[in-house]
Amino acid sequence: MKTIGIIGGGQLGMMIAEAAKKLGYDSICLDPNPKCSASHICKKVIVAKYDDVDALNELGEESDVLTYEFENVPSEQLNFIKDKFNIPQGILPLFDSQNRIREKTNAKDNGLNTPKFKAIYNMDDLMKGIEDIKLPCVYKTTTLGYDGHGQVVIKTLDDIEKVKPFLNGEGILEEFIPYDFETSIILIRSKEQIISFPMGINKHKNGILDLVVVNENKDIFKKIEKAAKEFMVKANYFGILTIEFFVKGDKFYFNEMAPRPHNSGHYTIEGCNVSQYSELVKFLVEDKLEEPKLLSPTIMKNILGFDYQNMKKVKEDNNVYIHDYFKEDVREKRKMAHITFTNLTIDEYDTKYKKLFSEEK
Repeated sequence: MKTIGIIGGGQLGMMIAEAAKKLGYDSICLDPNPKCSASHICKKVIVAKYDDVDALNELGEESDVLTYEFENVPSEQLNFIKDKFNIPQGILPLFDSQNRIREKTNAKDNGLNTPKFKAIYNMDDLMKGIEDIKLPCVYKTTTLGYDGHGQVVIKTLDDIEKVKPFLNGEGILEEFIPYDFETSIILIRSKEQIISFPMGINKHKNGILDLVVVNENKDIFKKIEKAAKEFMVKANYFGILTIEFFVKGDKFYFNEMAPRPHNSGHYTIEGCNVSQYSELVKFLVEDKLEEPKLLSPTIMKNILGFDYQNMKKVKEDNNVYIHDYFKEDVREKRKMAHITFTNLTIDEYDTKYKKLFSEEK
């Protein structure tokens, strides 16, 4: 029996391990928290920091293949072990995704349309960038930004004050795209195949993903799928890759990417014939990938800490699936769980379930 080593033990690692178990494989994870989400599924947790080379070696020695469940794994340490152990995905997509300037440049160089952007290192760069890109625009830190952290929307020159605390490090200034909606595509590429999962509409609340609505097959989705697959080949990426796009009319703009399973793809567990997790596992063990198909209109609802108790108002049914991440520390904006509703439209969700959750927090 093959063993999959997972660097990171959060909810994504847990769901990778669940998929591996269903397919007949063991899993081990490395995480600083002995009671991490994946500890409930993995046969072993190596408790250590992600930059602990000895721990990474232990994980590699006890696993047949290695993968990572979040993009902030130190690439220096992965570079140290990539030639010693089997990391089928490699570290190139991880390296490219760890810096927003590198990420945007790479996307543009490999054929994707991006918002205008400029590297920012000081106030002079910021002012010149605003003059070039025009207001409104968005300042982002180049590393460790997620769920709206490290981002400032600059609508007027008064908003520059909000950027000043970040100007002691590297940043990026981007054109603000007044998009119609955000979508994401999840791809998995093996040596012989490249598959993608049905796309939906991502709805955010206070900068954090709230709902993913997967129902209709828009014409723009076919164009995005074609462009995303071509990008993955040109960039020489393998394994799993999620790309977020802003859609405005008949145009789409690269926002960011993640070389791992993605929050927007949780719906695939029950909403599709195969999930992002099952097909990642198949890629890792060199099994044939299956073409994903949507089984019914599906909605995924993120559950943050402030709605964790409200989740109990929802009853599991044959079309309602609750995924608890078993996190001990309940924080207001921490992702604690998700619920997938199958065979349900957004209008039906709004009528039956929306009122059970906090409107704003």
